[in-house]
Parts: sequence; C-alpha cells; structure tokens
Amino acid sequence: MSKSLVLAEKPSVAKEIARVLGCGQKHKSYFEGPKHVVTWALGHLVGLAEPEDYDTKYQKWNLEDLPIIPGRMKLKVLKETSHQYRAIADLAKRKDLSELIIATDSAREGELVARWIMEMIRWNKPYHRLWISSQTDKAIREGFANLKPGKQYDRLYESAVCRAEADWLIGLNVTRALTSRYEAQLSAGRVQTPTLAMIMDREQEIRNFRSAEYWTVQADFGAFRGTWRQRSGESRIFDRGRVDALVQQVSGKRGTVSSVKKTERTEPQPLAYDLTELQRDANRRFDFSAKHTLSVLQRLYEQHKLVTYPRTDSRHLTSDMVSTLQERVQSVAVGPYAPLAKPLLRGTLPLSRRIVDDAKVTDHHAIIPTDEYVNLSALSADERKLYDLIVRRFLALFYPAARYEVTSMILDVEGEPFHVSGRIVKELGWRGVYGSGTAADSGSEDGDDDYVDEDDRKASQQELPELAAGDRIEAVRCRIGSHRTQPPKRHTEATLLTQMEKHHLGTPATRAEIIEKLVSSDTIERESGALHPTGKGTQLIELVAKELRSPELTAKWEQELEDIARGRGKTETFIGGIREMTKQLVQGVRSNEAEYKPHNLTNSRCPECGERLMERKSKRGKMLVCANRECEYRRSAEKQLTNRRCPQCHKKMEMKTGKAGKYVQCLPCNVVEVLGESTGRVAKHQQQKLVKQYSKQENLGSSLGDALKAALSRQDGEN
Repeated sequence: MSKSLVLAEKPSVAKEIARVLGCGQKHKSYFEGPKHVVTWALGHLVGLAEPEDYDTKYQKWNLEDLPIIPGRMKLKVLKETSHQYRAIADLAKRKDLSELIIATDSAREGELVARWIMEMIRWNKPYHRLWISSQTDKAIREGFANLKPGKQYDRLYESAVCRAEADWLIGLNVTRALTSRYEAQLSAGRVQTPTLAMIMDREQEIRNFRSAEYWTVQADFGAFRGTWRQRSGESRIFDRGRVDALVQQVSGKRGTVSSVKKTERTEPQPLAYDLTELQRDANRRFDFSAKHTLSVLQRLYEQHKLVTYPRTDSRHLTSDMVSTLQERVQSVAVGPYAPLAKPLLRGTLPLSRRIVDDAKVTDHHAIIPTDEYVNLSALSADERKLYDLIVRRFLALFYPAARYEVTSMILDVEGEPFHVSGRIVKELGWRGVYGSGTAADSGSEDGDDDYVDEDDRKASQQELPELAAGDRIEAVRCRIGSHRTQPPKRHTEATLLTQMEKHHLGTPATRAEIIEKLVSSDTIERESGALHPTGKGTQLIELVAKELRSPELTAKWEQELEDIARGRGKTETFIGGIREMTKQLVQGVRSNEAEYKPHNLTNSRCPECGERLMERKSKRGKMLVCANRECEYRRSAEKQLTNRRCPQCHKKMEMKTGKAGKYVQCLPCNVVEVLGESTGRVAKHQQQKLVKQYSKQENLGSSLGDALKAALSRQDGEN
C-alpha cells in the first residue's frame, strides 16, 4: 500500500500533524503511520550557493572581483542541518511513498523551504499542498481532506525565488564592496538600507530642529473653558506681547455665543489584527520588540493553538469562516472575557463587509482566536498580554460602533473667538470591550502625534450646559499656557513598522528580522524604547548609493514580487533589473571617494597584529574586537581582576564567564583556571600559531612539531 510523505517546516509542527494523522511509529527523523510518513525541515535545509562555491577565489573578498553575478544561481545543502536533509533524501527513495504533501508554513517563505528541498532531492512524483490557517486538530484534519494541487502555488514559489536571488545579488555584492573598499564590516541590503535611511532621516530632522517658545490662552467661563484660536484653527501664539494684550482685552468681559453646533459621531470598531498592527500595539503598550511579539505569537499559534496563522498582512475575514465565528466566540468565553462574549452568544453575530471581505484577504485572513479550549493559567505573562489584545480586538468586531454627541461652540469676547467643545457618550459600543476605552486607541496613522495641547485635550472631554446662539456669559479669568515646540520623536519599533508597511518595505514576516539585523550589525541601537542610528549607521548611509536608500525603489521591487506571486509579473524582467542595478551599485562604491572612520575604536591594541581594538556590544556584554578583518582576536571589554595570580607571570588574573561557568584567565600567558584547577590550556588561535612556528624549524621541527600536535590534540579531546 502506497503512502504519502508529509514535509513540515519544524519538528514541533510535524509532531502535531503526525499525532492527528495517527502516525504512532517514532523514528529519529520522521513519524510513520498506516497512510503517511511525516518528516520535517529545520527552517531552510537548502539555500543559495555562496560565491566560493562558484570559484574558490571568492573566499577572499576583493573589490576587483565584484560584482559576482552567476549566470544561473545554484543551490547547496546547508552544512549545519545536512543530517536532516539526508534523512529526507533517503525517505524520498522509498518506493512505497507515492506522493509528497507540502506542509510547511502557508506563505511565500514556507513554499521556498519545501520547493528547494524537492529540487535538491529531485522529487519527480506527484505533490500536493496543505494550506491551513491554524494548528488545531480540526484545521489539520480539514486541511488534509481538502489538499490543494501543488502547481497552484508555482507563482508563489517563483516570487520567493526572485526575492531570495535579489537579496543575494544586492546584499552580498554591496556588502562585499563596502567592506573591501573601506576595510570595515559594513553591510547593506535591498530592504535594510532604506529602513536605516528612514531612521537617519528622522535623526536629521531632530538635529536640524530649533525649539521656539509659544503660548496659548484659555478663558474660564465658570462651568467650562474655551480656547482662543485664529481663523485657521491655530491656537499657538509666538508673540508674548500679543498674549498679554489679548488677556487684558478679554479678562472679566462678557462673551456672546456666536454659534452652537451639535453633531452625532460614530466610531466604528477597529479591524482585526494583522501581524504588523499587532507588533505596533504590543510595542506601544508593553514595549515588546517586533521580534519578541512574533516569537510569543508563534508559541500561541504552534504550542497552544489558540490563534490563527501569525504572518499575515490581512485585517479581514473570509466568507467561508463565517460559520466558525460563533464557535470561536464560545471558546474565548472564559475568565475576564466571559461577560464580554456571552451577550454575543445570545443571537446571530452581526457581520458586514467591514469585517468579512474576501477581496481584501491575500494568503491568510486576520489573526483571530481559534476554537481551541483556553487555559489562561497555562500561558506565560507575555503570552497572556498578547492573547488579551487578540481576543478583545476579535470580540470588539461584533459590538456596535461607539456613538458620541459632540457639541462645538464659538464665543465672541470683545471680538476675539474662543472655541469650546464637549463630548457626551451616547453608546459606548465596542469601546466597552476595553473598559475605559483608552486601550483601544491605536495612535495616529504614522505613529506620531501632531501638536495637541493638553488643555485642549481636557477641554474636549468637558460637559457643556445648554446654550443657544446669542446667549451671554462672563469670562471669569484667563489662563496662559507656556510651551515650547518639540522636535519630531525618534522612531520606536511601532512607528518604524508603520513606515515600513507604508513604503512596502519587506513583508509582515520579515520586518522584525530586518530591525534585528540593523541592531546586530551595530548600525542602530535601542535606547529607552527609541531607535537611534549609531556612528557606524550615520556614516554607512552616506556611503551607500541614493538609489538603494530610497524606500520608493524598494517598494517598487516589493510590488513586482507581489505581481509575480499573483501571476501578473515576469520573473525575467524583475531579475534582469536587479542584475543591472547590482552592477551600478558596485560601480558606485568603487568610484566613491568618501572616507569611513570607525566610530568605536579604542586606544587598546590587538596583541596579535597590533591593530587598534573596536568596542562592540554582544549578548555577553561589551567586547573588544580587532579592527583587522583577517584577525579573529576578541576579548571582553569589561575587566574583572581577581586576587588570583598567574602561575607563570604572577600577574592578577581576570574573572570571565563561559559556557561551563566562571573561570579566571591570564591573557598574556593564556593560562586558564577552572574551579580552582590550573589547566594551562592554550587558546585555539595560539594552538595554530605554535604548530606553524615549530613545524618550520629545521632541526627540532619534526619531533617538536609532532609533539605539539599530539599535546594539543589531547587538550582538544579533554575539552
């Protein structure tokens, strides 16, 4: 009896699929059952070949060898996960496996993971696609009952290949060109460079900003207050003399109501979350990084099975889901959500095109809860926070719009207009899901608040008496507010994600990765929730061609990739343009006469080559790294001298922390003492140096060199 080979993206997902399919036989690299064999990738098992795989001369980075543009891009098995690739290749040879079911993530990158493996193992049997939006048992069973033809996703695969090749061509060539030209580790890329440019543009605005003092005037009419405004609506006054004259003119005078306008406003419920919107909200409210939000969300999706597919760019639901919504509301009717969900279960859920719209859903619908049983106590604190956001946003979809009666009045006092506004809540609607309602606010569209005076903000919430045009009322006294204009705020991850989405930089799945790449390459840093360019990032953006800095160009490329995925674009046209752009970018670096000065050089010298050491941040604290790219010397920048003396030079030894715990080390002598035991072990780079040094000596070389090799081999064996 023939079976189907199921390829999942991760071992954890493969385990769940195997359980649902009844594959009870567990093997080292797969699960087997009566009808299926379930195996897994470990992310990417296959990737694009490196330059040195085309020609060994590319092992050394030389500007003269660039650009590297292969005629046809090759694939290679990634060394670190080659064991799992070999296991899949062996399974593919089994004659009882008649078809392959792709069960990797239902997205562009997941398609690439599977197709590259299929290409390398030369899979030529039929294949189908499992396309699901949640990891619940029900969703998995339904997905396997409705498998899609594999060829239906060929265009998605082509788009993924184009994206990978474009990133390879531009990222690799420009990074090698910059690094070789300026002898420093400088990286650039198709998406990361315009993202860095946006952070740098904001920094430039801040540096060029000049603060100015201004004043506002409010009249206190007893039961309410009004703000003086010009006809344009501007309330700021930059002339103190004008302020004093205005106050003197209107204080204690009677005003006349010149106009009263009452309007009823409705505020519709916010749309369900896509990944970027959820990352923005989590950053604003909990200071979560985009990467951390995605990591927590992935656990809610895979481990707890409480939410639908995370890496989506849609905020709408599809019509085929409508029959499942009541069941999802029922599943979240626990704990603090029970009183919010139960009123919805008494009747039919109200739905509209605002919520359900097939035309606005791409690969996956919005992130919403599944119908899985919820045990809130099983969630970590961060998982609870994120799940709370998703559930409340989901429930709010089925509540009515919030309704307010807004009253706007203008009072004329001695010819000067004072604007008064107030708001009365008629129906709390969906805002009741959030209690006070403030938690539902998502901020302004670009993530930056325009000028809003705090007094104005408070005044807009006040309750107003019943007044009509022509009524007279006395201005008791005036209040002068003193302020200064503020510079633009630095980008947070929330506002940067907004700008990346606005300019189509990356995808919901890759934006967090891009931000982390900028941080890890020391071009930006986080400080009190804000993103700052470093000295390296400030210089790098000036060294990169204007074309690569432009978010418009990258947005154009992203749109072309989307067109390819939808069958509207041609791969040859896109890659042809990328290849031509790569040549231009490398030539631009070659002809650039600008200089680069490392911003983090210290006065310490490398003991190996004599170059100055650079200070860098790492997960283990600050490190000192040799500025010479070919020298691998590095050490901790934070010295902790102990009272323990080196047995050779008798100097105080430094306290360090390694994988095995704390130890003391004498750097000049390379003597290490672990748990009080002197080992006298030699560092790796010193091992190679000693062997080379003594192996070359004519008389002693053979015997001493062999002895050294044997001794060092024994040391490695002990490690």
